Amino acid sequence: MKALITGASSGIGRDMARELDKKGYDLVLVSRDKAKLEEVKNSLKGKNIQIIAMDLANSENCKQLHETAKDIDILINNAGFGVFGNFTETDLEKEIDLINTNITAVHILTKLYLQDMVKKNSGHILNVASIAGFMPGPLMESYYASKAYVVRLSEGIRAELKKYKSKVKISLLCPGPVNTNFNNVAGVKFNLYSLSSEKVAKYAIDKMLKNKFIIVPGIGIKILRVLAKISPNNITSKFVYLMQERKRT
Repeated sequence: MKALITGASSGIGRDMARELDKKGYDLVLVSRDKAKLEEVKNSLKGKNIQIIAMDLANSENCKQLHETAKDIDILINNAGFGVFGNFTETDLEKEIDLINTNITAVHILTKLYLQDMVKKNSGHILNVASIAGFMPGPLMESYYASKAYVVRLSEGIRAELKKYKSKVKISLLCPGPVNTNFNNVAGVKFNLYSLSSEKVAKYAIDKMLKNKFIIVPGIGIKILRVLAKISPNNITSKFVYLMQERKRT
């Protein structure tokens, strides 16, 4: 069995690679940072581990990855980052890079590998979204919107797979704050309790292998998801703004 993980050089992606390595999976690890991928590879016990240094913000690279990495049983779309600040002040080029990484790359890889999986009627896709995908996100609009796209895309695909009784599965990981390099890239400092990436990764892999669709680590974030579903958007927006404002570094 072979798994492909994007954003595998650190954080949740790295730790999901470690979990799957323990279970004996062959791995294809993808990230922009070749040196960190080498470190991850050297920390694993498996012998069939391939690393690919590639910028998935380039859509042609996504297509090339699909041509390069074949016979994938599990696809984990984990690569992504956030941008923090007032929408009128954040850098447009960085936001376009975010959209290309968080949305376009996930769309392309999900589509291409799903087509392969449907043909053989087996396989599993895990799309990493966020609790942010269920609510509006002032001060991080681009990131929240990108994760909402991943949520809706995955929900629609799941409905189609169920309709045609496909054995292919799709899961959606929606964590809250996690101790990863995400905070440094986004330029924020979380003042909320954060789960470790190791715990989130183990929980995600365990639930995915049990065919759980929406995977939400942590009781607090489960409660937050319920509150987001029942609260009016204008109230949720005010709450999120206050939370985001506390992250300023």
